Amino acid sequence: MKSSLQTSEPLIYSAVEALDKASSSLLRRQNADGYWWADLRADTTLESDYIMMELWLHPPVDGVWNPPTRPKIDRAVAAILARQLPDGGFNIYLNGPSEINASIKAYFALKVAGLVADDQRMQRLRDRILEMGGLQAANSYVRINLSLFDLFPRAACPSIPPEIILLPFNFIYQMSSWTRAIVIALAIVYARNPRRPVPAGFNLQELFLPGAPMLPERDLKSFSWRNCFLALDRFLKKWEKVSPGFIRRYALRKCEEWMITRFDGSDGLGAIYPSMQYAVMALDVLGYPASHPLRIEAEKQFNNLMVDNDARGFYMQPCFSPIWDTAIAAFALAETQNPPVDALRRTTDWILSKEVRRKGDWAVKRPNVEPSGWAFEFNNEFYPDVDDTAMVLLALKKTEASDPVRKSACAKRAVDWLLAMQGKDGGWAAFDVDNNWSVLSHVPFADHNAMLDPSCPDITGRVLEALIESGLKPSHPAVRRGVEFLLQVQEPDGSWYGRWGVNYIYGTFLALRGLRAAGLSENEPSIQQALEFIRAYQNPDGGWGESCASYDENRYMPNPSTPSQTAWALLALLAGGDMRSESLYNGIEYLIRTQRPDGTWDEDYCTGTGFPRVFYLAYVEYRNTFPLLALSTFVRAAESQEVN
Repeated sequence: MKSSLQTSEPLIYSAVEALDKASSSLLRRQNADGYWWADLRADTTLESDYIMMELWLHPPVDGVWNPPTRPKIDRAVAAILARQLPDGGFNIYLNGPSEINASIKAYFALKVAGLVADDQRMQRLRDRILEMGGLQAANSYVRINLSLFDLFPRAACPSIPPEIILLPFNFIYQMSSWTRAIVIALAIVYARNPRRPVPAGFNLQELFLPGAPMLPERDLKSFSWRNCFLALDRFLKKWEKVSPGFIRRYALRKCEEWMITRFDGSDGLGAIYPSMQYAVMALDVLGYPASHPLRIEAEKQFNNLMVDNDARGFYMQPCFSPIWDTAIAAFALAETQNPPVDALRRTTDWILSKEVRRKGDWAVKRPNVEPSGWAFEFNNEFYPDVDDTAMVLLALKKTEASDPVRKSACAKRAVDWLLAMQGKDGGWAAFDVDNNWSVLSHVPFADHNAMLDPSCPDITGRVLEALIESGLKPSHPAVRRGVEFLLQVQEPDGSWYGRWGVNYIYGTFLALRGLRAAGLSENEPSIQQALEFIRAYQNPDGGWGESCASYDENRYMPNPSTPSQTAWALLALLAGGDMRSESLYNGIEYLIRTQRPDGTWDEDYCTGTGFPRVFYLAYVEYRNTFPLLALSTFVRAAESQEVN
């Protein structure tokens, strides 16, 4: 164990060189308006859904499918095939196993795009799908999507009736914001039962597993919420056949109004891929022609998610992340020894221009709170989120603005908004307050594992740090309640769960930063236990890496080291007061050793989380901004120790 700061002096010097290169590299990627915006990558399901969308928008004529976007479809096919696994299937994260829903979506997209069934790649994919349970093993959204083309029995799909918007107790606002936006648009499509055409002779019969049940089976011997909702689903299917037409028409009108209202001030409904896609389809079945301004704009926003060029290839992004990318980049740069003041002033001015000043869905539960906060995307005014707002506040605290008075007023509003968004349990969630009706997790269409938006340790830790940096005292009631929440949800092994980043490393790094900012001593058992957790999972190369499989196993699952996760682990150690351990030094050395000559790092793995166990994200800039923050934090801490 290295025990003297003297022995780390060469390491500090190398770290300064590395962070200077990283800072210069990051500044070169800054937009002239002051923001950063990197690509957001995911799995092949987005390219598969793009092909489905093209089939919807450009149906076959006389049984022949010849869409005007054929060149793009061919590039989407190539992008999908490039990620096929040796066993024939498709996964949802790098090095992960074949996943049934991604594989079914890929098969549908590839076959409808023209790959013949006896193509070896299709044969291997079909065999793998059948090994995993066939079409009957698909989740609700895959079933519904296929049923829209009459490729899966509607009777075997969960009901998503538009009447859901009429339910009492603000029912739709008990669902997570992303589910809400998806479900309202999809309910419109579902209610119309479009049964869109496919090419002549096209079907997916070869994917049905003989003998496998089409519907989930109920355990009639015991009571459970699952059984109740399955019974309710069967009732709803009968209700659709006999319900008064005026109720359905009224519900559809309310869904339409709700959806169109949320187009305003947003780059598409919810500004995320699934709801944007279903919004286009909903406008279509509602009778909006392709020439209607709403339809034109909705399709434009959806197509804007496409990346298609020689340098980057072809893929669909799940959404845009400029405010998130910008806030992290600005904070990391501001923490360096010589922050670029002028460049960050442009950043701050741009960030201030993006403050949300209208009431969104969050106001249903907080009607008397002045609007503030920031969204994730360029424009998404109905859905500012707590995590982005906290990250922006951290950046604003470290940077200057052209108008200091405006900045101060904006920061105060944002702090007040964050305080209002604290849940009853003391924690903070992403978009809503107390969005934790656990019973909704048993709804048949809730198998995307994201029906709720409960408080989580990673966001709570970041909010605590932001509030303290913004001037709140550790004795503030909201801070004390946040600390109690984190202490209560700490895992037995000392870690914290990471909802929005993979996984326990992410949650632990943010929880530790929040707790230490809130005044907890580094000698507290909870802090020391967390540090031991981090040290225990360091890889032999000095870095850290955690697999997305940790969500499936509910425990840490090791993986090859990544720059972002290594940075998180180092930030956790530094937050806990560790300045002298070999784990810390080896981690810093890993970042220095793996940095490229241009100041960046390589990282292909998904270290961001969309929906645990369902959808993962690769933030292209994570590999650079978090190592920069870790190196600058290390250098600052080392210099502080030398002074003292």
